[in-house]
Amino acid sequence: MATSSLEQAIAERLDDLLDLVTRLCRQPSVSAQNVGIEAMAGLAAQELEAAGVSARVLRVPGCDHPVVYGEARGDSPKTMLFYDHYDVQPAEPFDLWTSPPFEPSLRDGVLYARGVADNKGNIGARLAALRALRSVRGSLPVTVKFFLEGEEEVGSPHIAAYLETYQELFRADACIWEGGGVNWQGAPIVILGAKGMVSLLLEASTAARDLHSSWATVVPNAAWRLVWALSALKGADERPRIPGFADGVRPPTAEERAAVLALPDEMPLARREFGVTTFVAGAEGSEATMRHYFAPTINIASLESGYLGEGLKTVLPHHAYAKLDLRMVPGQRPEEVMAQVRRALDEAGLADIIVSQLGPGLPAGRTPLGHPFVALVSTVAQAVYGLPSAVTPTMAATGPMYYFTDVLGLPTAGVGVEHPDCRMHAPDENIRLEDLLRGTLMIGCLLERFAE
Repeated sequence: MATSSLEQAIAERLDDLLDLVTRLCRQPSVSAQNVGIEAMAGLAAQELEAAGVSARVLRVPGCDHPVVYGEARGDSPKTMLFYDHYDVQPAEPFDLWTSPPFEPSLRDGVLYARGVADNKGNIGARLAALRALRSVRGSLPVTVKFFLEGEEEVGSPHIAAYLETYQELFRADACIWEGGGVNWQGAPIVILGAKGMVSLLLEASTAARDLHSSWATVVPNAAWRLVWALSALKGADERPRIPGFADGVRPPTAEERAAVLALPDEMPLARREFGVTTFVAGAEGSEATMRHYFAPTINIASLESGYLGEGLKTVLPHHAYAKLDLRMVPGQRPEEVMAQVRRALDEAGLADIIVSQLGPGLPAGRTPLGHPFVALVSTVAQAVYGLPSAVTPTMAATGPMYYFTDVLGLPTAGVGVEHPDCRMHAPDENIRLEDLLRGTLMIGCLLERFAE
């Protein structure tokens, strides 16, 4: 099938594609607040059916965020699995949005809405590609399956249960991941991996209540206990102090290092955009790039204790807490990192600090650069976008890719409709129509080539 025929079919149906993405984005589906999840699952199943994909809403005990499964048969014996998620981040602060987050707005060729980039625009592009393929060739070149998750934005705590319960449904030959798009140069990004993550709550408690700060002579201060606990995990030199934290870490291969070094150096732009003068540990150039993609992290996400109001209150806090996220690379496991943190605190004389794990955690997942599927996706992307593909061994962020690369054993690659200023997770989240069209064409062409 000629690419031009498919491209024309997609362009002719742009209004239908926009209507589809608008319907998806108009329905709130904030997993962190459990807002609109059930309604969104029903809408996703309805849109799958409307695109000729047989849909089922799957459930497992203890989970209020169902997975929407879809399947449509194709001509060849090959099967492509699409992993996407229908849940979105909270839209607050609302006052920073130019238009209401759940009222999609098209302005100057850019569509604004919460979830339009992450990840509903990609869902729309996948479905639009199927419709265009059928209109041009009368059928699908391969069988396609959909795994639409409803709790990716809260760490995918039940994804293992879904795959164990319904493992037969998700048998496939390869997987297209939920994220991807173009870089600042307009080249297509092909993402092959994701870091893992474990989130922790550290709590320090001392007295029965807050006290007058004059009692700091003899009464332990919970905030100081927490500060010492945090410093036992990471030093001022930005190096982890957790015993065993780096044990077993698989360093990047020479091929993976070369792939990252071949990417455009976006660190100077990032530093300027973020308003920072120096990076962690003074990293510059390739060192900063390597840290970003391949280093584990120990991040304080929030920290609270004592009086936080206006002015000074001389108080001795009796309670302090911090939420941490630790991003992991291949070779690290959530349960091992949790145990290492506990051991580090005990050895530092801080056995009183309570450590709780927030969610089950996700291991890191990665598809080998040398897999034939990677070459196929990269080649198709270059043909569609007219620029060499920016093949990225892993993203610096986290997603449940491990369950697809390691549990299902599927070569997995992320391609999508995002661009660098799409403001994912922020007010005025957006996608450009040109990226939506090319992302749709990319999927259609890839399915054609995958059949071959």
